[in-house]
Amino acid sequence: MKTYSNPIRTDWPSLCRRPVVTKTDLRETVATILNEVSTRGDNALREFALRFDGAVPQSLRVSMETRDRLAAQVAPELVEALKQAIATISRFHDSQRTVEPEVETVPGVVCFRRSLPIERVGIYIPGGTAPLFSSLLMLAIPAKLAGVREIALCTPGGKVGVLNEVIACAAQLLELDEIYLVGGAQAIGALAYGTKTIPAVQKICGPGNSFVTEAKLQVAVEGIAIDMPAGPSEVLVVADENADPRFVAADLLAQAEHGPDSQVVVVTTQASLLDRVLAEIDRQLALLPRGAIASKALEESVGVVVSTLDEAVEFSNVYAPEHLILSVDDPERYVPAIRNAGSVFLGYLAAEALGDYASGTNHVLPTNGAARALSGVSVDTFVKKVTFQRVTAEGLTRLAPTVARMAYYEGLDAHARAVLIREEVLNG
Repeated sequence: MKTYSNPIRTDWPSLCRRPVVTKTDLRETVATILNEVSTRGDNALREFALRFDGAVPQSLRVSMETRDRLAAQVAPELVEALKQAIATISRFHDSQRTVEPEVETVPGVVCFRRSLPIERVGIYIPGGTAPLFSSLLMLAIPAKLAGVREIALCTPGGKVGVLNEVIACAAQLLELDEIYLVGGAQAIGALAYGTKTIPAVQKICGPGNSFVTEAKLQVAVEGIAIDMPAGPSEVLVVADENADPRFVAADLLAQAEHGPDSQVVVVTTQASLLDRVLAEIDRQLALLPRGAIASKALEESVGVVVSTLDEAVEFSNVYAPEHLILSVDDPERYVPAIRNAGSVFLGYLAAEALGDYASGTNHVLPTNGAARALSGVSVDTFVKKVTFQRVTAEGLTRLAPTVARMAYYEGLDAHARAVLIREEVLNG
């Protein structure tokens, strides 16, 4: 890791820049893939599966018999773990289903807002070196709680063109019956435009690599809703003098092992603690099967020593991390100072991995500084907020002069007439 001691504040933005993995002609490549899917549909999907995954699935859509057969191969202890995670995630997200009160803005005019589910949603789950079945829980559970009627799951079949058995098990437990073996940018295109096999959706959600993220951004320009451009994973740990360097190192490595373009940051008031964390990283890194991936991520990661914990929290606000761990005494004290973060973990025992799997909060979160303006996935991700108003004769009479006056000043006479004609009819 690169380390810095008491950097001046004007240098903070440069320290907070994420590493960029340059891929030549990414935008043009993705645009070509999307165009092929849009014009050639299933045939393009099969060709891309062979080119990028190395195998063409026998069928793009997975039958329920195949799903259940694969699910049966999962070890019972993992099935139980999935069930517990589903329970905690469901419990937390169910609390987000609220009914807002009706408000009488003037006598006779009542306004209210209701959450209406998006009718058809596409969920993308990456495969690759680590099939993220946990992300399926994080997306499908709030979607179902929101009342989404149709959920289409896309995930790559990999080198053998077969659904991952744990993803199959999670889909079975969640009662998902529309599953397609399509990965990468082509999956985003299929969900956005539709093909003979895959009907188009109204919103696309889920993490992915740079090609998937770029595809989501490109279809969003065309009017297809997306959750967010979720990029490489990241964590920032604020650690005080009492933080256990073993815990801090483990939290940093847990994010670094996601991929070489992940970034981890530790900010502390103690240079000696940073030294111990770095030594502990070296010790634990040697034990990790994905150590080479984590090591690559660490090359672009940062350790920073500052003067106070208040300053450390302010550095975090500038960075706007996907995950923030306050590994400090009395972390509640700093909660009011947090302005920018995707998800926050309070105290020495709050490992970020708990949130990745089973504490209940969602792990599909804004990255690359997007936490300054965006939120993580929730039940709200899968609904539209629609406003309603109920008007009586008294309400119309009270508001008609105001509306007419404002409309005339804007030069919109028909707007004024729309209320005045009603008032005339009421008055006989």
